[in-house]
Amino acid sequence: MHRPRSSSITIAALLMIAFGFAEIITGFSHNYSGLRLAEGAISTGVAACIGAFYAAAGLVTLTMKRRLVPVVLLLLAMVVAGRLFMIAKGLYPFNTLKQTAAMIAGTAIASGFAVFITLKRSAFR
Repeated sequence: MHRPRSSSITIAALLMIAFGFAEIITGFSHNYSGLRLAEGAISTGVAACIGAFYAAAGLVTLTMKRRLVPVVLLLLAMVVAGRLFMIAKGLYPFNTLKQTAAMIAGTAIASGFAVFITLKRSAFR
């Protein structure tokens, strides 16, 4: 029997895709709504990869295939690891409260998606 798609999972997947594209845009522009990234090829590449992993996690989530949940979790772990790498390498400046709050919130949101997908695993087919 075919299970109906969970609207909360669909919303989470669409948000992951949107956040992924926002990360890609930020990577190339080094600026998103007043938040800045360090200039340079490494910053651009890492941010673009983070965005691609994030968007891919959302796209894979939309398949609703239980066997792909580990792939989603791996992609989200790569998002978190990428953000932590950017912090460690100084590619994400912490010169304002807004910058600091954005990086903490963004990393927490990606982690939250991983927890959410884990908890909703049984809704996948």
